[in-house]
Amino acid sequence: MKAYRWLCIAALLCFIAAAAVLNVIMINSRSTDSGAYRVEAKRLAEEINGTGTFDLSKYPHITGVYGEGDLGLYTSDEHYVIIDAGGRLWRAEYTVSDSYTGIVAVNCCLGGLILLTAVLLLYIRRNIIKPFGRLNSVPQELAKGNLAVELPEERSRFFGKFTWGVNLLRESIEDSRKKEITLQRDKKLLLLSLSHDIKTPLSAIKLNARALERGLYKDEEKRLEAVRSINTRADEIEHFVTEITRAAGEDFMTFEVHMGEVYLSQVISKISARYAPQLEMSGTEFAVDRYDDCILSCDPDRLGECLQNLVENAIKYGDGRRIGISFDKMDGCQLITVSDTGCRLEEGELTQIFESFRRGRNAEGVKGNGLGLFICKRLMSLMGGEVFAEIQNGEFRVTLVVKLA
Repeated sequence: MKAYRWLCIAALLCFIAAAAVLNVIMINSRSTDSGAYRVEAKRLAEEINGTGTFDLSKYPHITGVYGEGDLGLYTSDEHYVIIDAGGRLWRAEYTVSDSYTGIVAVNCCLGGLILLTAVLLLYIRRNIIKPFGRLNSVPQELAKGNLAVELPEERSRFFGKFTWGVNLLRESIEDSRKKEITLQRDKKLLLLSLSHDIKTPLSAIKLNARALERGLYKDEEKRLEAVRSINTRADEIEHFVTEITRAAGEDFMTFEVHMGEVYLSQVISKISARYAPQLEMSGTEFAVDRYDDCILSCDPDRLGECLQNLVENAIKYGDGRRIGISFDKMDGCQLITVSDTGCRLEEGELTQIFESFRRGRNAEGVKGNGLGLFICKRLMSLMGGEVFAEIQNGEFRVTLVVKLA
């Protein structure tokens, strides 16, 4: 805010300095113009001396010339100068342009411009700088985890949508935190419950094992019963382990899909606008094939997220030569295929790449968590579509199947 205040002061001082310089130039110009009649009077005298007559139209500042014999040579209400020409005296009346009027007009214009600039700077300060100053600490507080940070409502058309979006972001972060806390609590309860449930059969196994080790069971039937008890308890532990494995394999991410309709061109335009400049700078050819525009039945934001995941994967795992988006239609569905060159996957890995945390052999040395294709598959399934991958001519191709509206 202080920097903006100094900027405003500097701008106004520059305007005032420019106005002062312009006034000095105009005043000096006025002084120069006021002596023009003297030059014309001298030329008039030379013309009379030379020809004995004069042409008044040649002298714009001279309004009248009167000879010595005229009544009242020195009597006139106009500005005049006496010249000696042709052996007699002449009264040459002249007019002086009132340049003060022009100076006043220019100064009025400059004053209005300075006032307009000041009003504009005050408007920017009130409607842009001050609201932004109230908001610029909010992202930092959200990053620190302070979700209770006060977010003032702004009616300004410059920041109204921004504050609305930040509020949505805060609500989303708060919702994610609640889900994470719930997940951590359930995880801890699960671990406590399983540890308690496993202790009982484990204790029985240990007791029976010690008894067998020490030969406490003299009867063969007793020994067999102890062995059967160990097997039963081991089966219980195996069941618990199976439950843990099954719970770990269940969906750990929740997805919300809001079905709607969107033009294919809108989705592709956003993807092109986002990635075309980036890929051009990196020297990667980004080819989007021609397509017939149509209306898709999907969640526009989620479909865009799927395409972003596919393009990001193509950037990370391709060889950087070419990334393409192609289109096709089949059985009332729009097929959108993202392909990249330099595929190092094997055919046998195609059935596994859509699993969570599963990464192919081409992921060596590349940062990632193996969730991109898993998320695509879950989202496309929730939108009533499908996704599949294939390898053709050394290209890795992932196709989204989206229903037409």
